[in-house]
Amino acid sequence: MKKTILLILVAFVALVSEVNAQDPHFSQFYANPLYINPALAGANVCPRVNMTYRNQWPSLGNPFTTETVTYDQYVDFLSGGIGFILLGDQQGQTFSNVSLSMMYSLRLKLTSKVNLNLALQATVANRSLDFTGLTFGDMIDPRYGFIYPTQAQVPTSPSHTYADFSAGTVIYGDNWYGGVAFAHLTQPDDGFISYNRLPLKSTVHGGMKLNLSRDKRRTNAFFGAPIISPNVIYHNQGGFQDLNYGVYLDWSPFIVGAWFRQALTFKNADAFIFMVGVQEGMFKVGYSYDLTVSSLSNVSGGAHEITLGLQFNCPEKRRKVKSIDCPSF
Repeated sequence: MKKTILLILVAFVALVSEVNAQDPHFSQFYANPLYINPALAGANVCPRVNMTYRNQWPSLGNPFTTETVTYDQYVDFLSGGIGFILLGDQQGQTFSNVSLSMMYSLRLKLTSKVNLNLALQATVANRSLDFTGLTFGDMIDPRYGFIYPTQAQVPTSPSHTYADFSAGTVIYGDNWYGGVAFAHLTQPDDGFISYNRLPLKSTVHGGMKLNLSRDKRRTNAFFGAPIISPNVIYHNQGGFQDLNYGVYLDWSPFIVGAWFRQALTFKNADAFIFMVGVQEGMFKVGYSYDLTVSSLSNVSGGAHEITLGLQFNCPEKRRKVKSIDCPSF
């Protein structure tokens, strides 16, 4: 019954609104910094690896799952950061997307306290479709169900590979940051049967970190100084907009966060996001849950997201470069 209700609601949305292809989104935004903005490549200066697994709408039985593995670091002789993203996205059992992205972020010093990063990203992506897993209205018999072959046009090839390009910029100071990124600049063709332009995606993000300790040092042998970090992220792609705003509380080694996501296209609430994480030494691990509050209620099962990060030490001989003091989850 839950699946039936959800499918009816999704079908209703598709009938009353223009639907365009959308990139996957993550709830632990800064655990996937390169996915937010390629200008964040090398933001932590030293080499780091981040891994993410997201399971969205698990109550469907065939949920949307997305995995990423990223690597980035600052390179002295390039005066900027380099990064790589390997992404896999599976939508049910019929559609999958795999991509590899490479980026370079040039770092410019504007003043003694303000820096600017400018980045370009190149991507090779492959989308594949299992047409046998799709069902159509002309396959249904009122009495016996799905017994007829469909007359829908079958793609000549179930796989499509294309090149893609993105760009971004980040400006930051001692305890604040803000950036803009644009994905799919050339709006490549990602269609299987007819020509379909992948919609341009724009992202705007920003925030700050506020140390609540007067002496700004460790308050005892175990906990660090408490730091709160309000932040906001806005996405716009293919006419669909969403706004995420919330706050982290970093009381080392523990980090918690809460956000509210609003789908601006329909002018309604979408989800509350809750996150907990632990960061100790070179390791960090985080878990978040999206509690759906839209008209779908929580019939979909929300979304679970797990992140794992590894922060390596810098080589001994390295000139002093300022890192971007943004959240890590």
